[in-house]
Amino acid sequence: MAKLPKSIRSTIDELSRLPGIGPKSAARITFYLLSKPENSVKSLGSAISALKEELKICSNCFNWAESDPCEICEDQGREQSVICVVEEPLDVIALERAGFRGSYHVLGAAISPINGIGPDDIRIAELLDRISANSDKIEEVIFATNPSLEGEATAVYISDRLKQYNLKLTRLARGLPVGGDLEYADEVTLTRSLEGRGEI
Repeated sequence: MAKLPKSIRSTIDELSRLPGIGPKSAARITFYLLSKPENSVKSLGSAISALKEELKICSNCFNWAESDPCEICEDQGREQSVICVVEEPLDVIALERAGFRGSYHVLGAAISPINGIGPDDIRIAELLDRISANSDKIEEVIFATNPSLEGEATAVYISDRLKQYNLKLTRLARGLPVGGDLEYADEVTLTRSLEGRGEI
């Protein structure tokens, strides 16, 4: 097989470093881009460059934004007394789609000793400072960390640190997904579904 030109090889290599994209997908994307007009490819390149050049991290909630503070933190129509703690900026997008109207705090990761991530490696201190400075305004902290061992450990660790404040500490409900079959649910999910059952 003929050797690929260096620019094609380097594009495939870079694309295959992205999560969820293997070498075959990277090659398909590269050849797809080659079939497109030059303007389309340049627009994509410009958009990718702008990610690092035009975005910053909000100093209040630590989400990606074009301004500091971000639009969500600046929005006076939102429920400022409720902070939803999430692991990653993608979690903010999911909660926004679900219609959440409070404020956020993005930790940047979850506590994971096996991966060398401890409490000091994520934005727990910043959350505590934020709550301490606004303890008269904040009423509830919702933990929306992932339902994994790391997410659970992170929520428990932070909630222990927040016990000194007069706050309502809540966790997102967990249970059976809509459209799922009961017979395929694991024991932990079924137990939590039973514990979190509500009236109809």
